[in-house]
Amino acid sequence: MPSLIALVVGAVALPAVTILIVAAAEWVISHLRPKAQRRVRPWVWLSLACIMIAVTLIYPIVVSLGLSLRGADGSAWAGFTNFIWAFGTEMRPILLNNLLWLIVFPVGVTAVAVLMAVLLNKVRYEKVARVILILPTAVSFTAAAVTWRQMYTYAPAGRTQLGVFNAVLQAFGIEPVAWLARPAGADQWMNNLSLIMVAVWASLGIALLIITAAVKAVPQELNEAARLDGASEWGVFLHVTLPTIWPSVLTVITTQIMFALKIFDIVYIMTNGNNGTDVVANKLYNEVFRNPTNLGHAAAIAVLLLVAAIPVLWLNLRNMRKEGLT
Repeated sequence: MPSLIALVVGAVALPAVTILIVAAAEWVISHLRPKAQRRVRPWVWLSLACIMIAVTLIYPIVVSLGLSLRGADGSAWAGFTNFIWAFGTEMRPILLNNLLWLIVFPVGVTAVAVLMAVLLNKVRYEKVARVILILPTAVSFTAAAVTWRQMYTYAPAGRTQLGVFNAVLQAFGIEPVAWLARPAGADQWMNNLSLIMVAVWASLGIALLIITAAVKAVPQELNEAARLDGASEWGVFLHVTLPTIWPSVLTVITTQIMFALKIFDIVYIMTNGNNGTDVVANKLYNEVFRNPTNLGHAAAIAVLLLVAAIPVLWLNLRNMRKEGLT
């Protein structure tokens, strides 16, 4: 019942109240002088947006900051104990996993997108190939995680392999691989690479669109001039194409870094953080919704994610301003 009430309030009551407020404000403004109307109307419309930002963004940040300095139940004062825990022994492997995501995932997505954009720009079947590569974008990360989890399914050697990858390996007489369940040891970090591969597959479409648009905007005169000067295709790419498309490449990298910082759904669905694959966002979820709950730990993690995201967001906005997009 509470969920139904919240749904009604969110889907019906809030839009209705907003419309009534705007209508009432416009009625009042219509009775003002024309000069006053021009001055007041922008502030009326902006005030609604500012109120929504304050309620949905600023208020949660303030509450999280407060909870991060309190104990497990959010009542007793704890100081910076939660932040000390966030950099302690329990969180260290999780932070290293996120660092792996921050390095491999953006580089992987960007490298594949640039490679595909440049190569497809030289073939006749470019449109068909691009559509095939962009199709995974239509699949949600949740659906992608469920699908790939089935494809990664592992059974011990000698038994029938239900997962696609291990079935192929079995057909060639190769030992099956526990893609998501490598035991603790030197190669357990490879479990994370299996998850990152899923994220790269699901994120490639948008990155490819951005890079393709940038590649097509490179003036052909520059490419031809470089070739006439004796530059190889690699030289043309390195000295002409890449510097020209670099702002778009930087946009893709920063966007994927933001995604890597808050990666959750793929990890939660495919491994739930087991076998050395836990990440910061999944740990935050477990601290809030799994017994015993610890609101202080969860809030500290949320604050650290926010602090880590701010420089990346600033770099992205700065790059967009240089491109004239803002």
